[in-house]
Amino acid sequence: MNRDKLILIGAGGHSRSCVDAIEQEGKYAIAGIVGLNQEVGTKLFGYEVLATDSGMGELAKQFPFALVAAGQISSPEVRIRLYIQAKDAGFKLATVIAPTAFVSIHAKVSAGTIVMQGAIINAGSIIGSNCIINSRALIEHDSLISDHCHISTGVILNGNTTIGAGSFIGSGAIIKEGVTIGSGSLVGMGLSLRHNLSENSKYLGGTLS
Repeated sequence: MNRDKLILIGAGGHSRSCVDAIEQEGKYAIAGIVGLNQEVGTKLFGYEVLATDSGMGELAKQFPFALVAAGQISSPEVRIRLYIQAKDAGFKLATVIAPTAFVSIHAKVSAGTIVMQGAIINAGSIIGSNCIINSRALIEHDSLISDHCHISTGVILNGNTTIGAGSFIGSGAIIKEGVTIGSGSLVGMGLSLRHNLSENSKYLGGTLS
């Protein structure tokens, strides 16, 4: 089977999980990785770091697809910058869904997003571009996750929730049905959120900044 060639952008810890999902899905063949200066020439699970982000234009001439594989916790800025660079370089952004994930045929997952092992995305949900839906996250029906979000491991988003662009939801957090979280917000690990958050909020359990 001829598979489309893909460049991973980022060579850190999250990239390791991306390799697993990509290999197991079998839709793309990893051609190499974009990393930091000191990483060029090294290998990650046998895949060579071929260039830094300044070399994306040349790589895009050879390989059609890319996926941003940098992680996201406190800020989405790095992932957003790399996503824009990849598009400007001429890459198509891949969509990767791990084979143990479930994505309803009535849901939408946009380009540049990865859905990790064991995640569930139920009917009517819409996932934006350049998102991470991490392992065992549950996205219930009719939820909207905007671009550049990281929904961490074991998160539960109940039905009709809305997550604004560039937000981070920490591992094991539970979001009540119908709640809206403004863009650029952060919800801490293991918390239950029962009310809306305005843009650029940080909810860390009992405190809101």
